Amino acid sequence: MTLLIVGATGTLGRQVVRRALDEGYNVRCLVRSFKKAAFLKEWGAELVPGDLCDPQSLPPALDGITTVIDAATSRPTDSLSIRQVDWEGKVALIQAAKAAGVERFIFFSLLDAEEYPNVPLMEIKRCTELFLEEVGLNYTILRLCGFMQGLISQYAVPILERQAVWVTGNSSPIAYMDTQDIAKFAIRALSVPETENKTFPVVGPRAWSAEEIISICERLSGREARVTRMPLNLLRTVRRVSRFFQWGWNLADRLAFTEVLVNGKPLNAEMEQVYQVFGLDPQATTTLENYLQEYFSRILKKLKELDYEKTKTKKQTAKRSPMKK
Repeated sequence: MTLLIVGATGTLGRQVVRRALDEGYNVRCLVRSFKKAAFLKEWGAELVPGDLCDPQSLPPALDGITTVIDAATSRPTDSLSIRQVDWEGKVALIQAAKAAGVERFIFFSLLDAEEYPNVPLMEIKRCTELFLEEVGLNYTILRLCGFMQGLISQYAVPILERQAVWVTGNSSPIAYMDTQDIAKFAIRALSVPETENKTFPVVGPRAWSAEEIISICERLSGREARVTRMPLNLLRTVRRVSRFFQWGWNLADRLAFTEVLVNGKPLNAEMEQVYQVFGLDPQATTTLENYLQEYFSRILKKLKELDYEKTKTKKQTAKRSPMKK
């Protein structure tokens, strides 16, 4: 079985590539930049040029492919809009996969997408799910809600650097999951017939609010967080103003997602039956506490080593000073 992984250089995509290679699959990655994707080739993956927003580049990449795993999404730093990447690009990919005779399509969606028709990314994910179901491909849809990896830059680093931690409104508890664990579900789906033409939630052991995460980071780092609350009405105003300018459309669409994160409704789902279907052990799933503890232990150890080396260098410099006899 040969897999084509789209979005392979992303936070989730690279873990899917790593897991697939570890389990012996032949892996091909659709990439826009061979330079940025060089590490994937070093791992053992084949790189092929292509772009979701260039439909003509997709058929050659799909030649000989039996399964597509789509982990791509637009990024805040992209010049392209959410609609261009997450809708038009995905429609082109699904149509190309169907034409190429692909046997399986794994798609990462968002939990509760159908409940937020006014949030562009959520509505686009919902529409993509429907399109994938209707086109006739053998699919598996995994609905996610948040990556633990994103918590590092959002909470851990600012607290360590004594910078402001931004919190908006009444934060919705989110069942974050380690992308390595998400990758396990994606690759396991390929060998479990019961996952075909089905949709599953794939979320962490429990939902955590921003305040709870900050508290854990404070305890593990030994530092107090500087919490700054951003008024929700201000963000809504910025979003409305951004819609007046073409360059601000992408920003406005992303700010709309704030409505999902601050309404107080938990982003969580029951996972017992999902683990049973996939044949995975829930006890092996990384908890948020363990993930953050491992991060802080590693970083604080490194900081101590750097401080030791700095002190050692100062002492050696002082001994060599020509002003001392």
